[in-house]
Amino acid sequence: MTPSLRLRLQQDRVLLAPGIYDAFTALIAEQSGFKALYLSGASIAYTRLGRSDIGLTTATEVADTLARITERVSVPVIVDADTGFGNALNTMRTVRAFERAGAAMLQLEDQTFPKRCGHLDGKTVVPVAEMCGKLRAALDARQSEQTLVLARTDALAVEGWEATMERAEAYLACGVDALFIEALRSPQQMEQACARFAGRIPLLANMVEGGKTPIYSAAELGAKGFRIVIFPGGTARAAGFALQKYYASLHQHQTTAPMQGAMFDFDQLNALIGTPELLALGQRYE
Repeated sequence: MTPSLRLRLQQDRVLLAPGIYDAFTALIAEQSGFKALYLSGASIAYTRLGRSDIGLTTATEVADTLARITERVSVPVIVDADTGFGNALNTMRTVRAFERAGAAMLQLEDQTFPKRCGHLDGKTVVPVAEMCGKLRAALDARQSEQTLVLARTDALAVEGWEATMERAEAYLACGVDALFIEALRSPQQMEQACARFAGRIPLLANMVEGGKTPIYSAAELGAKGFRIVIFPGGTARAAGFALQKYYASLHQHQTTAPMQGAMFDFDQLNALIGTPELLALGQRYE
């Protein structure tokens, strides 16, 4: 049974959830010792579509990816549900689909649809009342209170600091389980957000390499007051970097020999994904 994320967030220590984008990355992250994972919508766009995070992925694609992940790993998965993929009724359908697929927490944001990466310029946000309606719809749609709802606001770059704080207060009043103030620009803003909200609700810090928010370790962010820390796109960036080197080497040398010290061999990969155990299980039914 998947451990309760609600109970874990009641503990006074930070939770680090690395970004994943499929069952393979989820399995490796779980084997590395992480106790929660973050299914990044941006990374699904990067890896499944080879496209930017500008709202091109669908709810069905995310739910399908999530289901494959939760069938393979046992740790809680926080899933990026974007804007709910539409209005309040769309959000309800998204929550039900993602809950069936095994989500421990759904992240919903107040951007207009189609959205874009929170660290890209040119974002727009929906009215506060519309977002509050979507959050209430999400809370009503979930079948279990163990399925958590995380409210994200992208208003800082659009409406400024005070309006963003007012939005966060309004979302908190809806009864959500956690808050995410996207693209905080400075240590001072991070500290001010924690001073205002960390004592009342778990706050999430989003670490994007090269993004608008200063990068800190999970321990440093926990000391500031954040309860959840994600590095959502680091996995895709690391994989892209490694694959670019691999393909360039193969194209140049016409063999994988120069890269063999930086890759698994056949048996090592099968050990990683549990092939011997799977074959042994199959033999029990012969």
